[in-house]
Amino acid sequence: MMEVSRERFEELVSEALDTIPAELTRLMDNVVVVVVDDPPEPGLLGLYTGIPLTERGDWYAGVLPDRIEIYRNPICEICETEDDVVEEVQITVVHEIAHHFGIDDHRLHELGW
Repeated sequence: MMEVSRERFEELVSEALDTIPAELTRLMDNVVVVVVDDPPEPGLLGLYTGIPLTERGDWYAGVLPDRIEIYRNPICEICETEDDVVEEVQITVVHEIAHHFGIDDHRLHELGW
């Protein structure tokens, strides 16, 4: 297990978001990314809650932002070094952003994520 302060973990999430190509971040709409210490259920490293871009229609207006949660404690528990944490945060951020774009877990696994 690797101990990482919440402040440092938030920096790692921010750095991971900065690696997303600008062409994609420009398309992201009405979504917030937050760090949460513990997931609502065991086994989660991140969670996307919302309406994917691919499912939004003309009716989509006035709704709360989609939410991407990145879970600090479970990620730290499976990592042995800070480099491991950096890599796992990057993977988790990309995975949850993919859900925002409407890519499901099955397709992500096909793509090697």
